[in-house]
Amino acid sequence: MTAATPGSSAEHPRQGTLLLLVRHGETPTTGMVLPGRAPGLHLSDRGRAQAERVSERLSGLPVDALYSSPLERACETAEPTAGRTGLAVKHDDGLLECDFGGWTGAAIAELTALPEWQTVQHSPSQFRFPNGESFPEMQARIVGAIEALCAAHAGGVVVCFSHADPIKAAVAHALGTPLDLFQRIMISPGSVSAISFVEGLDPAVLMVNSTAEPLSGLRSQ
Repeated sequence: MTAATPGSSAEHPRQGTLLLLVRHGETPTTGMVLPGRAPGLHLSDRGRAQAERVSERLSGLPVDALYSSPLERACETAEPTAGRTGLAVKHDDGLLECDFGGWTGAAIAELTALPEWQTVQHSPSQFRFPNGESFPEMQARIVGAIEALCAAHAGGVVVCFSHADPIKAAVAHALGTPLDLFQRIMISPGSVSAISFVEGLDPAVLMVNSTAEPLSGLRSQ
């Protein structure tokens, strides 16, 4: 390893915008159905505990802004963090769940028997949900949203509460991973994924699907 020279970026790292992507906590149907954008789905007791845990893990991190998908399960996950930080949660449609169209509310056990399910898993870039969104559209939507939010809070810490597929798509984009491989990324309920954005540099993915450790170390004080 080459030693850093005085004044080099290794000695004085540039601190950019830190984006934290939080998947909402568990609901009574997590892993069983595709709820999509249907209203009225709330966190389970376990999901509320996961939301509390996220807020605890953020302790000591200088958060500048909170954003959430407008869906209840995401907003409820953001509530403990809003209470702890004193920040208002702003809704952003760019953080919404994928529009599953005709598959909204369908049981996953039934969907896995369909031939289209293999396309969803192995060639998602080629798939559009019936009367819904395509995976490329979903990825473009959330990437555009987070880029705009990071630009609005340049140099700050932005926490976004969203859903599994959009977060996976955002992480894949930051990693330079083809969309057809994004299903290999695991995003668990209540997990946090972190991406650093520094102007003029590629995004740096700092963590993916983290559910345990404190998050204050992601930012120098």
